[in-house]
Amino acid sequence: MAMAMKPNSLHLFESNKPRKLNPPFINSSFAHGRFLNRIFSSSSCYKPILSSYSLSLETLDEARRLVRQFDPKIPLQEARTPPSSWYTHHSFLSLEFDRVFFRGWQAVGCTEQIKESGDFFTGRLGNVEYVVTRDGNGNVHAFHNVCRHHASILAFGDGRKSCFVCPYHGWTYGLDGALLKATRLTGIRNFNVNEFGLIPLKVAIWGPFVLLNLEQILPQQAADGNTIENEWLGSSSEILSTNGVDSSLSYVCRREYTIECNWKVFCDNYLDGGYHVPYAHKGLASGLKLDSYSTTVCSLKYIPSSVVFDIIILRFTSSFSLPLIRKIFEKVSIQQCDGGSSETEDEVARLGSEALYAFIYPNFMINRYGPWMDTNLVLPLGSRKCQVIFDYFLDASLKDDKAFIERSLEDSERVQMEDIMLCEAVQRGLESPAYCTGRYAPSVEKAMHHFHCLLYENLIS
Repeated sequence: MAMAMKPNSLHLFESNKPRKLNPPFINSSFAHGRFLNRIFSSSSCYKPILSSYSLSLETLDEARRLVRQFDPKIPLQEARTPPSSWYTHHSFLSLEFDRVFFRGWQAVGCTEQIKESGDFFTGRLGNVEYVVTRDGNGNVHAFHNVCRHHASILAFGDGRKSCFVCPYHGWTYGLDGALLKATRLTGIRNFNVNEFGLIPLKVAIWGPFVLLNLEQILPQQAADGNTIENEWLGSSSEILSTNGVDSSLSYVCRREYTIECNWKVFCDNYLDGGYHVPYAHKGLASGLKLDSYSTTVCSLKYIPSSVVFDIIILRFTSSFSLPLIRKIFEKVSIQQCDGGSSETEDEVARLGSEALYAFIYPNFMINRYGPWMDTNLVLPLGSRKCQVIFDYFLDASLKDDKAFIERSLEDSERVQMEDIMLCEAVQRGLESPAYCTGRYAPSVEKAMHHFHCLLYENLIS
């Protein structure tokens, strides 16, 4: 089980303080430390991430031209969807890395992966290789996963280590990033071991989720937990934390899917308001009276994300006994509903009486239903390929019910396979000369439009 922490607070780590679960914010190793000053004051060249995934002026101009082909100010009822080039052009993906993924807080994993001292996991986002670990004092650290000697990747996969030893020349680093050993340097001059530790990254924890911020950090930069929570979740943090999105659940498993589609295709599919369910997920839709589905909209319009607080109410009268409510916050869309009758007892047990589905811009989804919670992290692998990582969590009282878990995961797998077929077919259509732009279904695709407007705002700045 992941560490039990208050779900409605962000947790940061401080390397020079003993481990605490309260207060909820735990400072990361980058925020305070002579170690960081030594790294950035050294003569070594550290390229800011936003520049390291550099765009030529020609590429930048082309990408911005593509961005302007979408107009977020047109009312939803008249708006066209972004052009197919948003989903196919390499320069557009480069701009997305630079302006979306390399700025702000991004979900990258869960606390289960770093539950014990020495635990670590690695990942890649664009050209950024990172490693997240928990040291012997319980502090969580994140670093660029690159040896300072000759740039070898330092750690692979996940697991548990007492230190990181480079597989190339044996340079050894502590879990706090400090260089412990550099082999065969006899005769070297002007070398200060304290200036060659791993380059740190900002890391934080909210509930069971691990977050990274890939923007260049500054020496003595303080981490403000409330600011980070507001930036990542905005006004929705309290709703998530009070609806069972917390670290009290038991971790079950992870499943990964490589899909031949642009990362936004998967997000669009998630954000279509259930539009595709009766056609693509017939098993899921069999108990729903979709003809009774209606939508009421309250003041949805394009506003900068810092002030967006639009509320959309969708009344869903079917096997669900009470209305389904969708709320769109600064960077989060949340769908909530109360469950009702179902054809099978297993499905009632799996889905429960309440469900919450949250999309956290740009690429993280939280699904909380009955005793289950699963998360979907969508990572771009190219302009027409992405990886989707599912992590499954379950109420602790059911963690030993293997039959129930197996049946539930089979149901989930079936839906994922259906969605993969959809997304890959959409990508092929986007690459066809027959398609340029489409239209929104105003009654159900407001969250998708909101997602596209947020992208526009980030990319055009």
